[in-house]
Amino acid sequence: MQKLLNKIFYGNCIKKIKKIPDKSFDLVFADPPYNLQIGEKLTRPDASKVNGVNDRWDQFNSFEHYDKFCKEWLIECKRILKDNGSIWLIGSYHNIFRLGYLLQNLNFWILNDIIWRKNNPMPNFKGTRFTNAHETLIWASKSKKSKYTFNYQSLKCFNDDLQMRSDWLFPICSGKERLKQKGKKVHSTQKPEALLHRIILATTNKGDNIFDPFLGTGTTAVVAKKLGRNFCGIEKDKRYFKAASERIRNTLKIEDDYLDTIENNKNKPRIPFGSLVELGILKPGSLLFDLKRGVNAKVMVDGSIKHKKIEGSIHKIAAKIIGAESCNGWTYWHCKIGNSVVLIDDLRQRLISKSN
Repeated sequence: MQKLLNKIFYGNCIKKIKKIPDKSFDLVFADPPYNLQIGEKLTRPDASKVNGVNDRWDQFNSFEHYDKFCKEWLIECKRILKDNGSIWLIGSYHNIFRLGYLLQNLNFWILNDIIWRKNNPMPNFKGTRFTNAHETLIWASKSKKSKYTFNYQSLKCFNDDLQMRSDWLFPICSGKERLKQKGKKVHSTQKPEALLHRIILATTNKGDNIFDPFLGTGTTAVVAKKLGRNFCGIEKDKRYFKAASERIRNTLKIEDDYLDTIENNKNKPRIPFGSLVELGILKPGSLLFDLKRGVNAKVMVDGSIKHKKIEGSIHKIAAKIIGAESCNGWTYWHCKIGNSVVLIDDLRQRLISKSN
């Protein structure tokens, strides 16, 4: 396995994947040919040529030919995924529905579809359709029972303490990030690093193994290296492969001190307030109070608290006192332990530490 990690390989992806051991990777990101079926030259209203995707690698004889190809590499990707691994696929309306159909037939479990909205899409020059301003990603686990990675807390922090939505706004790859040779794009569909940063941050942990069967110019490997993940990729176009190799070689990993992510609450043991009472950490009759000691409540034998004439959970009573719909009682209520005033959440954290 060590011979595969942090290396990229030149050649046919299906032939190369077959040599990879079972259950080797935590994540697969696949940006396969879209089968755009462009049958004529595209021009702007001024008759100038549009450099669309007309590469040979994106051309298939029929839908049946395309489906057979995709089914073959998807079967291999599932084989090399760990049981708790997941896969991301990206495509356009030309192919994403076919990929989703194949995923479900192969018993992957679809978790989300994500819309990547482009804030600088190519216009529809003929004016015959809506401007195609997005691409679709499918995120799926290896099976319905997979305990896949999802760094919910990190993404929420990333998004100003709001849940990350399934519509993402990113520009297409441009500027210095876009690889060019003699003024022309090296790859017609190079993906922005920002897109892979979010995917890898969301669904892997530091040290995880990531595989890309259609590496292109190396975006997946570059971002994986930066974020302290192991990468492996395959690319059959020699020009892309050389560009990817150089790009990866020039990429620096972010220092370890800055690669930690927030631990998910779902990964922590759940400690209800009643456990503090059961274990004698807080006795019935103990006094709870707010930070300024202007409000107090008594702990009851069943783990509820009583403030004046109202009783309820630590959260419900705190919310009523401050006049809000909800309140985190763990960070509202304090108590006295010996000569020290502590948050009741500190008592919970000590209990969690002991249970780990």
